[in-house]
Amino acid sequence: MQLENIQKFVLVLLYGGLTLLSFTVLINPMRVNRKANLFFGLFLLLWSSYWILNVLQFCGLPPGPLLTSSVYSIQIFTPVLLFFSVVFFINPNYRFKTRDLVCLIVPVIYWILLFNSDKHPVIYNAVLLIDVAHNLPYIALIYFKIRRHQKRIETISSNTENMDLQWLIKLSFLLFVTIIITVGYELFNAFVYKMHQHLVMDLLFLFIVYSTLYYVLRQKEIYPVNKKQRDELLSIELESEEEETERKKLIPDDELESLKLRLNALMETEKPYLDGDLNLLKLSDLLQINAHQLSYLLNNGFHENFFYFVNKYRIEHAKKMLTDDSYKKLSMVGIAFESGFNSKTAFNTIFKKMTDMTPSEFKKEQAG
Repeated sequence: MQLENIQKFVLVLLYGGLTLLSFTVLINPMRVNRKANLFFGLFLLLWSSYWILNVLQFCGLPPGPLLTSSVYSIQIFTPVLLFFSVVFFINPNYRFKTRDLVCLIVPVIYWILLFNSDKHPVIYNAVLLIDVAHNLPYIALIYFKIRRHQKRIETISSNTENMDLQWLIKLSFLLFVTIIITVGYELFNAFVYKMHQHLVMDLLFLFIVYSTLYYVLRQKEIYPVNKKQRDELLSIELESEEEETERKKLIPDDELESLKLRLNALMETEKPYLDGDLNLLKLSDLLQINAHQLSYLLNNGFHENFFYFVNKYRIEHAKKMLTDDSYKKLSMVGIAFESGFNSKTAFNTIFKKMTDMTPSEFKKEQAG
């Protein structure tokens, strides 16, 4: 009885937490990534529907056949909404296309089977399988889309920590794990021993929900709110995926070298890399060329993307501070911010990537 009460308490926390989180995201008090958060909020709301029937049952409000069928009917769209939220996080200018109707194929098949499953156990099991398995291809698509996005944003931003959507990859991984556990649980129920408690799975889902809340409330706008700036950065991102032979020559060869010298001089004298929010648009304004030309200059003149180009200057600046006795009392966090990084994590990660050692290891090596 005590275990059953704990189960009910966890269910209330889970359903209540998901419902509250969904409305928080839909209201979007931070006013960031509006289209993406609309779809993400709807995804959370549908996700909460997986527990609403159980909550109604133990509250003494047994759901009728119509409500039960309605809930099952809409649940199939849960991964679809998560997928399109990621699409809009990556590209807020995305427009739905005819090919997106492919997402309706599985739901239509699911509906046909669902409304014919009452007296057919085999069909009912097929419905359950589709409901669970339908999530897996979307999780895979989300993973590869975000990985592609993480590579692309390095062409326009020097600090990608708040726009790389790593939290969504973590969410997708946790969902994948819970789906595998759910499948294992259902198979155990069907073929080994019938269990009526879902406490472990519900606790895992509860952890995912409150972890998601943490990341959702910390998210920032990925692209500039200004439509003209956003469109320009998105177009440069898309250009970065084109083959080099397909790219237009934006700067004549005779001007390329002079622009390289101007850019190097700008970086040395004005030190724009110390601005933690430096992006392609800001640097192009300082160099008095457009963002497309700057991207072309970095790719073809320096053979580096924007992220690498700016952060190599930050790392060199940090190295000088780490070996200068006048900065001895400054902490690693202080050095990170003074060098243009927005967090200690980003500083450590990029420093390690570029030097094969952490800032602390570099400091010890120089001192020794």
